Amino acid sequence: MSRFAVILPAAGRGSRFHDKSYKKPFAPLANKSIWLHSAERFLGRDDVVQTILVIAPEDREQFFFKFGANIAFMGVDVVDGGAERADSIEAALGHLKPQAEFVCVHDAARPALADAWIDAVFAAAEKTGAAILAVPVAGTLKRVGPDRKIEETVSREGLWEAQTPQVFRRELLLEAYAKRDGFQATDDSQLVERIGHPVTVVPGSPINIKITTKEDQRLAEHSLRALPKPKLSGPSHPFADGDMWR
Repeated sequence: MSRFAVILPAAGRGSRFHDKSYKKPFAPLANKSIWLHSAERFLGRDDVVQTILVIAPEDREQFFFKFGANIAFMGVDVVDGGAERADSIEAALGHLKPQAEFVCVHDAARPALADAWIDAVFAAAEKTGAAILAVPVAGTLKRVGPDRKIEETVSREGLWEAQTPQVFRRELLLEAYAKRDGFQATDDSQLVERIGHPVTVVPGSPINIKITTKEDQRLAEHSLRALPKPKLSGPSHPFADGDMWR
């Protein structure tokens, strides 16, 4: 059985979320923080040997005040992130356990994830070295100018919207980051593409929504109801009613 490390980036500014009480990954969703829903999908897996949560350095004190005991209970490693997403992932890569053969990166703000999708993308990465979840673009695409006038209609043929998890053989992702030279990729597969390694696309689902706005948060709550519960051998924290995560 291959062994996977999971990185959950949660260090973003979340400027479009507009919540004065919570930063996006730590906002409540169905009685738990958003990031916990994401983490739970990996905590009970026998093939996951490490889970790393990446947070902004300025959030560390408040985060551990609220979640410190729970983090220790769950065995999640917490790493300070950087200014941009790629900087945060690079920081987490420096904390990988030696036994991790593959690295899975999953947005902490993408909580509506099914075990079957993880199984599929893990299996594809084992075969090809690099795989991501994605969905075909379904809508009509318009290129719009700065004056908000349509410049052209773009063909959607062959276009897919990337999702996470994105999973890579450890050495491959480390090479991609070593060669990024400050390039700020919007996802990890872009860096792997830059070094010439093909990335396999595994069909995902529109349910696997990334929370960016408050409206997304409401949609994600409905999505969670449509999914089976994660595989957990026990509670993911010592508070059965989840009040600590509100």
